[in-house]
Amino acid sequence: MIRPFARRSLRLRLMAFAAGIMAVTLIVAGFGLTALFARNLERRVGQELDTHVAQIAGALRFSPDGEISLAREPADPRFNRVFGGLYWQVTDTGTGASLRSRSLWDTELALPDDLLAPGVVHVHEIAGPRGSSLLVHEQAVVVDAGATDRRIRLSVAIDTRELDELRAGFARDIAPALVVAGLVLLIGFAVQIRAGLQPMDTLRAAIADIRAGRRKRLDGAVPSEVAPLVEEVNTLLDHQEAAMLRARDRAADLAHGLKTPLTALAADARKLRDLGAAEIADDIDELAGRMRVHVEREMARARLRHGAAAPAVALAPAAAAIVRALERTPAAEGKQVAADVPPDLAARVDSDDFNEILGNLAENAVRHAASRVLISARRDGDIVRIAVEDDGPGVDEERRAEILRRGRRLDEGGRGAAGLGLAIVGDILAETGGRLDLGTSRLGGLSATVELKA
Repeated sequence: MIRPFARRSLRLRLMAFAAGIMAVTLIVAGFGLTALFARNLERRVGQELDTHVAQIAGALRFSPDGEISLAREPADPRFNRVFGGLYWQVTDTGTGASLRSRSLWDTELALPDDLLAPGVVHVHEIAGPRGSSLLVHEQAVVVDAGATDRRIRLSVAIDTRELDELRAGFARDIAPALVVAGLVLLIGFAVQIRAGLQPMDTLRAAIADIRAGRRKRLDGAVPSEVAPLVEEVNTLLDHQEAAMLRARDRAADLAHGLKTPLTALAADARKLRDLGAAEIADDIDELAGRMRVHVEREMARARLRHGAAAPAVALAPAAAAIVRALERTPAAEGKQVAADVPPDLAARVDSDDFNEILGNLAENAVRHAASRVLISARRDGDIVRIAVEDDGPGVDEERRAEILRRGRRLDEGGRGAAGLGLAIVGDILAETGGRLDLGTSRLGGLSATVELKA
């Protein structure tokens, strides 16, 4: 069972997959870039904290009585702003004496009780003032204080909310850029998919040309991915053409095989009529006639199924030839048969098919006309309309629909072959994509209008 999504456009499916993959990629890229920014930000902040530690270490002083102090405090104004987000603390591990930045106010850094080797920087995350979280860099230094060496613990901390705000700001800044990048990539994917599927559009147009008779095979100069499909289609066309030829030959053999018996039946009917059995002779003639027209119809069908479409044919010469042929028939005696077809008008139909169409329609019109038959044609955009009109009794609207039904005949239930022409016309138009409409003629009788491709 074909899933609903699989029945949709291949272009839409590719675009959907591309958009999905692109969205996932951009989301991952966004998180990755934000994480990379955060890592580099922490590295940069860490360097800044280490610089502050070094500045404090260089400013350490001891009074004669051993009291610790700073010759100068770090210059960053956040150290002097209460709970300003940047803090320092100096602790004498021997005496327990400590110094703190003004920003700590009445609190102190709750440092972990770990063993610091001199010169080694430790990094911690601890709780800070007012429920904040602090990133701490601390280092132990040993200072010569005269009689003894003093072990001093230097700590500098920054509120991680500043880092979080910078990370959030970076994410807000990069989001529009990623959206723009996504749109550009989506446009690029659309162009790429269009270019990639162009051979399929070309292939579809080529198949339409084959069906219309403008070419016989697909061009093999296609991308390697499409080449196997082109090869298979051409192979299928070769097999189909061979099958068409065999079917046409069998139809021709059948027609020739029946020709002799039908001729013999006609001769026997004449003998019976000479012997006075006219009624039996008429029945035999009728049966032979029906057999003959059915053979002709099947021959026409075989040619339609197995023949190739031809380029556009000029309509005026064909219409004039049919008019001349009809004028010599007994049914046209005393009737005017005329054609009004522009000399430059052409239709995309096989010339034999057009002769079958117009000949059968005109023959029916002559048979039923009172005194006049008119063949006219005009072009309407990509459509050519050929009308065959007569001034006969016409056909009522309900009967017209019955006549146009496949397989129905004008004389169904009676004698003759008047309906065979319409049946053949219907078969040809069904194969060539044409159309037949029946209406009321301007002359008062029946109008048969055929639509063909220009």
